[in-house]
Amino acid sequence: MKKILLIALAVVVAAGLVALFVYKQQSGYTKVLTTRIAKQELTTVVSGTGQIKAKTYVNLGATAMGRVTHLYVKEGDTVKKGETVATIEHVQQEANVDGQQAAIAAAKTDISSYIAAEKTAEANVEHAQADLEQKRLDWDRAQALYKDGIMAKQDFDAKKAAYDLDVASVAQAVAQLNQAKAQTDSQRGHLQTQLASLRYNQDLLDRTIAIAPFDGIVTNEPVREGETVVEGIQNTEGSTLMTLADMSIVTAEVKVDETDIVNIQIGQTADVSVDALPGKVFKGHVTLVGDQALLRSTGIATSQSTTGTEEAKDFKVVVTLDNPTSELRPGLSTTAKITTAHKSSVLSLPIQALTMHSPDDDKPKGQSGVQAASNSSASTPKSAPVQGVYVVDKDSNGRLRAKFVPVTTGITGTTDIEVLSGLKEGQEIVTGPFKTLRILKNGALVKRDTAKPVNLTSSASS
Repeated sequence: MKKILLIALAVVVAAGLVALFVYKQQSGYTKVLTTRIAKQELTTVVSGTGQIKAKTYVNLGATAMGRVTHLYVKEGDTVKKGETVATIEHVQQEANVDGQQAAIAAAKTDISSYIAAEKTAEANVEHAQADLEQKRLDWDRAQALYKDGIMAKQDFDAKKAAYDLDVASVAQAVAQLNQAKAQTDSQRGHLQTQLASLRYNQDLLDRTIAIAPFDGIVTNEPVREGETVVEGIQNTEGSTLMTLADMSIVTAEVKVDETDIVNIQIGQTADVSVDALPGKVFKGHVTLVGDQALLRSTGIATSQSTTGTEEAKDFKVVVTLDNPTSELRPGLSTTAKITTAHKSSVLSLPIQALTMHSPDDDKPKGQSGVQAASNSSASTPKSAPVQGVYVVDKDSNGRLRAKFVPVTTGITGTTDIEVLSGLKEGQEIVTGPFKTLRILKNGALVKRDTAKPVNLTSSASS
């Protein structure tokens, strides 16, 4: 029994010595998660939220005051260009048009009568001229006979008077003809005035009839039949009969954070998803990038805001869908993921592996004497932190150490970032845990953590 106890005690002591040896071997090491640098495809995506809008839409407002007599379409209906969609009472306007048309018809009749009077006056002129010619011949013969002493003075005077009378008659007939022509021209002028008045009254009548300006759908109809609407006056907005949208060209109008707007350019591709249509993605491209910052809380442009408070800002970006469908409706909530950069087979590393390291941390500590006093009195500026990663490499004794290496980066993907310089493909780097990366020192001894698999997502969020 005593022998068994001694053997058990020896085993316990041996186990303790082994545990102590292992503990001493592992003391001074930092457990880290690692991965190796590799090439892959990177895509930079900027997201924005907003709503579906038609590129072309119009609010059909009332252009006349009165009661809505007919609404020929309802919200959601499809209309064609030139189709009558609504009418406002137009008894007075229609009566004015009918009265003006009657006045024009009467004016045309008057012109016809004046033209007939012109013809009569022209005939009178011709008749007077024929009589004058006859009287002129008689007067010429009378002059010859009177000169020869054959005609009596009384008859000669009678021929002279008849000739003079016909000269006056011709002048009178010509004057009557000119008067008739002047009356015709005057009536034609009155007719033009009547026609202008008709166009005016017809325009007033047309204002009571709402016509679709293009093919589209009715997206809003705020009035009902029987309601009274008014037209806008100066700065006062008038009543809106309905809103028409041309859905042949559909856009997603989204807001993008001010930190991302500098990367967005016209022509970049985008994937647009609509909350009401889960699982469907519409392809599109950027067609407008706003240059006016919008306050996130109110959506008002900063140039129009009267408040002096600083707050987050967004910019408007319009994405035109390449192949819209009839399922899309204006106002649907949407998210656009805009591809701002894309590269294939580029060297990349996990974003969470990047850290900031100050060169001052690598300087030897514990200076003493005059040098320490001089350093404390001198106000030397601190070195700016450098971006980089910790590369895992073996020292001369075969132990793993974390060496800080400055890294220049390029485009950023969802979880990885492009490496422009500082690293080579296949190098092993420290990726976490995040708390360890914050306190890890350059040249520190490290040990790969094999207790659990590398999970980059959890490491980044820890």
